[in-house]
Amino acid sequence: MLGFESLTGLFKVKRFPLSWELKMKEIKTTYRPTLKAIETAAEKLKGIASVTPLIKNTRYSKHFDANIYFKREDLQEVRSYKIRGAYNKISSLNNGQVENGIVCASAGNHAQGVAISCKLLKIKGTIFMPSPTPNQKIEQVKMFGEDYVDVVLVGDTFDDAYYAAMQQSEEHNKTFVHPFNDEKVIEGQATVGLEIIDQAKTHPIHYVFVPVGGGGLAAGLSSVFKILSPQTKIISVEPKGAPAMLTSIRANENTALESIDNFVDGAAVKRVGDLSFAICKETLHRVVTVDEGKICQTILDLYNKDAIVVEPAGALSLSALEQFKDEIKGKNVVCVISGSNNDITRMAEIKERALLHANLKHYFIIKFPQRAGALRDFVVDILGPTDDITHFEYTKKANRENDVAVVGIELKNTSDLEPLITKMKQNNFFGEYLNDKSDLFEFLI
Repeated sequence: MLGFESLTGLFKVKRFPLSWELKMKEIKTTYRPTLKAIETAAEKLKGIASVTPLIKNTRYSKHFDANIYFKREDLQEVRSYKIRGAYNKISSLNNGQVENGIVCASAGNHAQGVAISCKLLKIKGTIFMPSPTPNQKIEQVKMFGEDYVDVVLVGDTFDDAYYAAMQQSEEHNKTFVHPFNDEKVIEGQATVGLEIIDQAKTHPIHYVFVPVGGGGLAAGLSSVFKILSPQTKIISVEPKGAPAMLTSIRANENTALESIDNFVDGAAVKRVGDLSFAICKETLHRVVTVDEGKICQTILDLYNKDAIVVEPAGALSLSALEQFKDEIKGKNVVCVISGSNNDITRMAEIKERALLHANLKHYFIIKFPQRAGALRDFVVDILGPTDDITHFEYTKKANRENDVAVVGIELKNTSDLEPLITKMKQNNFFGEYLNDKSDLFEFLI
């Protein structure tokens, strides 16, 4: 029996426009990728997608007292596994479809896979991307596609880009290359699983942790293991701020989230694919979510301790291991590192989220008496010897006696918080603690 963790937080759901719903109903939901189709995809991808290494990681293996292997899809030329599904799909088009060109929607990695496939196959493509997509990913798409692709930025989420791409597909009779809800795409992504099994011939694989956004990789990989290694437990991991797969499996119906946290841009979708959902609900052992702050800490640790650069979605599988530390002890575990397209300009936000998650970064509204030396007294008498002010901004006068500032303080130890707040209150500096006031926090910080 499948086991699924309970949802943290409430997510409202809604239906998509009727035209979209009708399209989804037309898609078969009884599809299962065959081993022959996956092997055909693997043959087609020879010389196009790299056979990425399966590498044992000493640090993680020691920490969890297990054999932890990284499947390094971040080492693809396009720095993610998406080349597999995109090329397998586009190379299957007939002459008429090639003539009309293709269109796709993507938060970045699928776009790069499509772009390089268009260039290799000499097919014109239009790629719709959400406006908040990191600039690094946009530039990579243009670099890989060269003159064969046009990039259009639209909307705030993948779903906005998807809707715009579908409109162009219908109006201009272009083939829509879906990032996950397509048989050929799923079969291409499934080759990741085929490689893992081939690379681990000498020892059984007990667990595979795989990230999930729309579900194409999870559906393809889990299908391979269902056929060739059914005893392996496939754990699918998605961001806590976008639990579309977990929500759908709990509801036993593919369900759209009304709102999501877009931080893990490579895995944040409001609705998973119908094809991938139908497969995943039968083949996954568990679906779990990971807090975005935990993902950020994993990114920093991989960079600082292993010299590995990953994007937020690429850190998902590793970020879930702590939830299974007792279960995986002594086991052979594979974690799919799905991508490394991380924009360096995001590192400040990544560090911030990691510190907040670790309870080491705290924001306050501080009341400073309108007298000379008040700030000096705060620094000398209130802050601990290792406390560090990382944010300071006067906002307004609260009254005749006090000025008000928003102050961010980074601690060395979580135990330093309570003494800090106590001293603030005793000396009449304390105004508000902002970390647990989400609306006010987002407005002020």
